[in-house]
Amino acid sequence: MALTREEREQFLAEPRVAALSVASGEEGRAPLSVPIWYAYEPGGDARILTGRTSRKAELISAAGRFTLLVDRLEPTIRYVSVEGPVVDTRPATRADLEQMSARYLPAEKVAGYVDFAWENHGEQVVIALRPERWVASDLGQV
Repeated sequence: MALTREEREQFLAEPRVAALSVASGEEGRAPLSVPIWYAYEPGGDARILTGRTSRKAELISAAGRFTLLVDRLEPTIRYVSVEGPVVDTRPATRADLEQMSARYLPAEKVAGYVDFAWENHGEQVVIALRPERWVASDLGQV
C-alpha cells in the first residue's frame, strides 16, 4: 500500500542507513550504490556527508542528482526511495559531523567517533538533495 506524504516523510526522517545510488557515468557500468548515513526533516532537503574527493562525491557532482533508499523489514516491509537534484554542496564542519553521528550512535560513543573521524577521514562535504520523486510503500498493508 502506498504511503501518504506524511508517512513517507516521517519514515525518511527516522535514523536509518540509506543506500545511495548515483549514475557511474561510464558505459557498461551500473550506478554506484553504497550504504550511507543521512539526515532529513519532513519538508526539507536530505543531507549526506562524504569525503570531498571520494568517488561518490565526484559522481554526484557530475550527475547533479542521486537517490536514497531506506527500508525496514519489521513489523512490516516498508521502504521509501527519494530522488532529486543536488541543491547545495559545502565544506562539512565538526558540528555537521557531530549532528550526523548523534543520529546513529549512542550518546556515549559520539564524541569518540567524531574525534576519530575528524582526524582520520579527511576533508568532508555536506551534499543536500531536494526530494523530487518519491516511491514509497508498506507491503504489510496489502
